Amino acid sequence: MKDVAQALVASGKGILAADESSGTIKKRFDTIGLESSEENHRQYRQLLFTTPLIENFISGVILFDETIRQKTDNGMPFPKYLADRGIIPGIKVDKGTVELEKFSGEKITEGLDGLRDRLAEYGKLGAKFSKWRAVITIGDNIPSDVCVGLNVEFLARFAALSQEAGLVPIVEPEVLMDGSHSIAKSEEVNFKVIKNLFVELTEHKVDLHSMLLKPSFVHPGKESKEKSSSAEIAQRTLAVLQKCVPMEVPGIVFLSGGDGPQESTDHLNEINKLGKASWEISFSFGRALQEPVLTAWAGKSENLKAAQEVFYKRAKLNSLARFGKYSTDLESKNA
Repeated sequence: MKDVAQALVASGKGILAADESSGTIKKRFDTIGLESSEENHRQYRQLLFTTPLIENFISGVILFDETIRQKTDNGMPFPKYLADRGIIPGIKVDKGTVELEKFSGEKITEGLDGLRDRLAEYGKLGAKFSKWRAVITIGDNIPSDVCVGLNVEFLARFAALSQEAGLVPIVEPEVLMDGSHSIAKSEEVNFKVIKNLFVELTEHKVDLHSMLLKPSFVHPGKESKEKSSSAEIAQRTLAVLQKCVPMEVPGIVFLSGGDGPQESTDHLNEINKLGKASWEISFSFGRALQEPVLTAWAGKSENLKAAQEVFYKRAKLNSLARFGKYSTDLESKNA
């Protein structure tokens, strides 16, 4: 598991999050007027996975339950196809969020029931790592201690069960950008969540050498009048991580949250420009890698090559950001 964890954050590489649930991918397909069918999902994921030379920048792919069971046009299971290209297949194992009873505006993630058996099955299907997402909302008098406590406990239980099954857990405590909170409030909440998370991970005897953390960027709320530069976001984010994340953890793989493709890449770049940290600092982007690809494809076979070129470019730009060598000027140039 240590080798897999390290390979996922190999120099210049990051993770493609292609684990959208059925509801989420329907929303994505609605934007291009495409029916959200199982076959259309397969065609779209195949477009991503078969992009030439993408293994130069993508170390792993997080799959959804539907996707890990699908095959290429030639009949090869997606996990084997990816593995043969040197890309590590993984799986999203949580079952989504629900309202936390008696705590208005807060959510808890479901999926622990039966997880041991599902992890074993996913391992047989080819998965080498797993992911669980918790959601923390900032608002009036929230997040509560109960919400934070339950979510980090569930993340720790997921991580322990994953390692028992031989899978590297990617632990994702997402602090949402929704709201009008300041960047200082975001920093405070991210600190609280991640600090408590590592207490729980340690108490659950999770091997920190064989896991990855997938946090949010410390960011003002989307409805906030406060505007923060990528440099400030990077500085505050790194400050939280340095206070909370043990050096045994091999890597940090950021989620993009509500940021667009360029913003996400720029934030990653600014963090890596701050100098060598105790861990590899990488990406595990979904929408920030895929949004322009989906637009370019639009569900039409004649657009496949152009869409793959867009995906290749976004992956390469994020690879450059891992070295602090990205600039927005590169957005207008050919990859």
